Amino acid sequence: MKATIQQIHGTTFACKADSGHWVVMDTSATEGGADAASGPMEMVLMALGTCSGIDVLLILQKRRAQVSDFQVNLEAERAAEHPRVFTKVHLEYVVTGHNIRPQDVERAIGLSMEKYCSVAGMVGKTAEIVTSYRILPA
Repeated sequence: MKATIQQIHGTTFACKADSGHWVVMDTSATEGGADAASGPMEMVLMALGTCSGIDVLLILQKRRAQVSDFQVNLEAERAAEHPRVFTKVHLEYVVTGHNIRPQDVERAIGLSMEKYCSVAGMVGKTAEIVTSYRILPA
């Protein structure tokens, strides 16, 4: 995998990887940036939610769950000292639909965290990853 990071202005960067899609990243004004886009750690947090969310959704679909809406809410704690790595991350999966069994959601989350999600594999080296879920009727 390769990526190119090109400065746009100040600390605002346009980023492109092998897929060819562009993403803009920046840092907050309090850290000297323009606050024009999400920062790198926010992107890592969102990548974790997306990586695991894709896994869980696909596994539930294979189990014939009729998912009409799906959301992952994440909250992270960071170390006080540099490098300010994540020390704890909580992922809450909110699954809405029909024929959604708790045991299927638990199994899908477990498979994602333990086997499939590469981002969880990396983040889990420095952070405790905690998961929970809610099932809502459609």
